[in-house]
Amino acid sequence: MNILRSDVYKSGYEKSAARGKMKGAGLTGEELNRPWIGVANSFTNAFGGHSHLDKLTRAVCDGVYMAGGLPLEFGSIAVCDAICMGVEGMNWSLPSREVIAHSVETMAHAHGFDALVLVAGCDKIIPGMIIGALRADVPTIVICAGPSLEGKVHGKKLGALHSVEARAQVESGKMSKELYEAIEDSQNPTCGACKGMFTANSMACMTEVLGIALPGNGTIPAPYAERIRLAKLTGMQAVEAAKADMKPSEIITEESMRNAIKLFMMLGSSTNLALHLPAIGGALGYDFSIDDFDALSREVPQIVKLFPATTNTIETLHDAGGVSAVVKQGIEAGCLDGSQRSVTGKSIWDNVKDTQVYDAEVIRPWDNPFSAQGGLFVLKGNLSPDGAVVKIGAVVPEMRKHTGPARVFNSEEETMSAVVGGHIRKGDVIVIRYEGPRGGPGMQEMLQITAYLSGLKMDTEVALVTDGRFSGASRGAVVGHVSPEAALGGTIALVEEGDMIEIDMEARKLNLLVDEAVLQERRNAWVCPETGYTRGWLKHYSENVGCVTKGAQLG
Repeated sequence: MNILRSDVYKSGYEKSAARGKMKGAGLTGEELNRPWIGVANSFTNAFGGHSHLDKLTRAVCDGVYMAGGLPLEFGSIAVCDAICMGVEGMNWSLPSREVIAHSVETMAHAHGFDALVLVAGCDKIIPGMIIGALRADVPTIVICAGPSLEGKVHGKKLGALHSVEARAQVESGKMSKELYEAIEDSQNPTCGACKGMFTANSMACMTEVLGIALPGNGTIPAPYAERIRLAKLTGMQAVEAAKADMKPSEIITEESMRNAIKLFMMLGSSTNLALHLPAIGGALGYDFSIDDFDALSREVPQIVKLFPATTNTIETLHDAGGVSAVVKQGIEAGCLDGSQRSVTGKSIWDNVKDTQVYDAEVIRPWDNPFSAQGGLFVLKGNLSPDGAVVKIGAVVPEMRKHTGPARVFNSEEETMSAVVGGHIRKGDVIVIRYEGPRGGPGMQEMLQITAYLSGLKMDTEVALVTDGRFSGASRGAVVGHVSPEAALGGTIALVEEGDMIEIDMEARKLNLLVDEAVLQERRNAWVCPETGYTRGWLKHYSENVGCVTKGAQLG
């Protein structure tokens, strides 16, 4: 057994005061001599995605204690994008990833934990906690919230995103207010993360192939007793990881990062992972960018297609065999490297070798994929010289090649007013700018707009291009992460109303059809507008955040 990090915090006469402080919390001397396992918990009762994490944390702590460790809990903030979408609160969403990372790193170092268990739910919280743990390089294992179950109204399944899209129908008189309210009440019948292949579930699935979570973490539904048992096993394994000093820097290698990007393509995951995975790699000094996503997307087929691309949810994937079955397919096809280590103490292949596919229409065979290339395409051209991303599996074929006039807006709020007011026409290319990491600041998600367009059935008629980002729930011809962003003087800042924009997803092109000489004149006259944040956290964030193509890491 290695010398524990906590030994210097609790041993000798000089640490008597420290031991006394901990005994003041009711801990005994015997308990203090156990391995210290920090349990980072993002519980909040503010929304369903995290409302059960207190129970999940209790199960983790039980597992730690059963295995001879001492669980020491601490909290983390948790922002719900679904709540703050479309209002100022969304500016704080992506920056919260950095707050979470700093808090986990701080507690790991300040309190000498021998290992960490990260109990996390949605979107930025999972990568934020992982980034903090990687900076501390303390043995780490993740247990996620798990997806919620599907809601039902009048005996029919609601799918994953009904009320957001239904807004357009009720406001246009195509749906009764009574039905709309019934959908609102029933869309989230249980706790857990939003049930499609959105950002939270996409990130949870990645933890399995990264090797820092137990099999099942990505798909076991939140209300299942099976997830409580997984949490106990996670706590137990954290003690073993502490004793073996299984540092995450030895588990998450450059090759396991490539495994994660490949799995991302196989699953057709949320475009937000093009932000989070490079940032996770950056915490270890790896230089990943969307160019790596582009290269690997050309090699890896998409063999799973879930909501928003279909009506299937994460629960469907779980019943079909889960992430383990998908990973096994990738290893057997020679795509994924199964020799990579995991926190189980075994290789990724050993974790999945005994699994099987139970529904070949949900998890397709390698030789019969949904598409020959991965679920995310990177588009380049004079409008996005450094790249832009699109979730290709959620775009109907007729919109994958489109040229139309630009409808230009300098904020999400302006755009929403135009969409709701009926000012967008078939064939338009909506341009939303100054919503990148620096210009937003904070890179707002555009789900309110994309869902409203879908509710009006306009997702097959108009395109949307932005230097902001999208929820994993967004669908349609929506292109995000345009880089360089407008606030950095990118071409998107120079677009004018009526300019023609060419989108060719199959050719991976995004072009503004305006002569370069004209663009240069506009560039010479361009002045960047102020963000409106003259002090505080968002001012600091705006001034120090890095480019979106490398994960919007904070400098």
